[in-house]
Amino acid sequence: MAASRHPDLTRLANAVLQPGFEGTTAPDWLLRRIADGLASVVLFGRNIESPEQVAALTATLRAENPDLIVAIDEEAGDVTRLEVATGASRPGNLALGAVDDTGLTERVARDIGRDLRDVGVSLNYAPSADVNSNPRNPVIGVRSFGSDTALVARHTAAWVRGLQSAGVAACVKHFPGHGDTSVDSHHDLPRVTADAASIARVGLPPFTAAVDAGVRAIMTGHLLIPSLDPDLPATLSPRILGDLLRGDLGYGGIVVSDGIDMSAVADAYGMPGATVRAITAGVDAVCTGGEYATESVTADLADALVAAVLDGTLPESRLADAAARVAAFAAWSGGLARNAAAGEDAPDIGLAAARRAVDVRKGAGADFPLAADAHVIELSTTTTPAVDDATPWGVAAPLTALRPGTTSVRLTEADLTDGALDRALAPAAGRPLVVAVRDAARHRWSAEALSALVGRRPDALVVEMGLPTRDRPGAVHLVTYGATRVSGIAAAEVLTGA
Repeated sequence: MAASRHPDLTRLANAVLQPGFEGTTAPDWLLRRIADGLASVVLFGRNIESPEQVAALTATLRAENPDLIVAIDEEAGDVTRLEVATGASRPGNLALGAVDDTGLTERVARDIGRDLRDVGVSLNYAPSADVNSNPRNPVIGVRSFGSDTALVARHTAAWVRGLQSAGVAACVKHFPGHGDTSVDSHHDLPRVTADAASIARVGLPPFTAAVDAGVRAIMTGHLLIPSLDPDLPATLSPRILGDLLRGDLGYGGIVVSDGIDMSAVADAYGMPGATVRAITAGVDAVCTGGEYATESVTADLADALVAAVLDGTLPESRLADAAARVAAFAAWSGGLARNAAAGEDAPDIGLAAARRAVDVRKGAGADFPLAADAHVIELSTTTTPAVDDATPWGVAAPLTALRPGTTSVRLTEADLTDGALDRALAPAAGRPLVVAVRDAARHRWSAEALSALVGRRPDALVVEMGLPTRDRPGAVHLVTYGATRVSGIAAAEVLTGA
């Protein structure tokens, strides 16, 4: 039965959806749905041109509903939406964890929050509270503060305090912890094999710390955890969301799903089916529109919720409870923005943090800092869909800004045909060589190419812009703990002695 025949149920269904959309201006269909009860929207990189444009966009959206929740996935670091075209001006979580100064983490998060508040964003899907206990994790990595639970907990709390002090609500993710996985949930369903006691000891403390710090939004992870629920992913599990999160942890804020269009849940249940199951299980707001940001998809999800209430699959009381929680959160997050204290932190706090994070290992007799213009080879690996392909990374551009005689070449796995490394190395003859990599240990081809380059040029200076390993090849090895714009600038400064 068409949802339009049940306007009250349709408004409840709209209230629990957080859709994305295409374009840098508000489409008519979205404005109509906001007028019909849609309580949230999500901005992605495709919606961003400039701060002025985003501010105008959010003002247009809120003209339909002043309490509208405007969400974004602005982790800073490698996952940035506001600075998708330039790269982030603040380092990500792993760099902040490497510095391990919670005051710095709080200031960086507050700086992010001020930019978000100024353009009308009220909810940020950050920080990642995942403990990256699996170094080969394909989706978390530098998005985590680290592999130590206590460190992740204290920096998660600091990030929440900083962001919310600037007037923007935090949303910690991915409950109950995506750090011990070897599968990217964008592509398939990860399976966490840890027992319940290990999860309670390793994965949950950062979420508890976030709740103690005042967080009122928690995002689920699309994870199958047999020790907690052998049948359903966390996003769809009453045991995990009800018994564990609401019951054992005593959490009272809203529960937001990770993208319901992600393969981990959409492949098995379909987007409408996963949406109904998520709300039934205890999710209050369903995030969608990362890949399917259309009017028809949003309508299909709302129709599925209405139909589920009508056929008894979804109790109307559960849908109404979710909508009420979202409304209460909207009022609270709006108050955060109105009551945020004025002021600002030191200028370029992000660059200052990135500089502090750079770790340098120098071998005996290394020619360092650079005494001449270098040739840079960047090995470009694939990233998780959470990282926008349009976001630039690397050290060649900032190094060229400091030393205009720098030359560079970028190689992908597909570029490594016979003789490719020889051709890439040719301009480095008689000059310093810099090799920039990103999570080399997680990509066999990149690790092999790096080994071959250092084998031919033992004097190479290596810059790892992802998750480091104990093995640090090269005469000089720099680790930036992330591939943000400021991380590249900080590495270039160290390379040149600037």
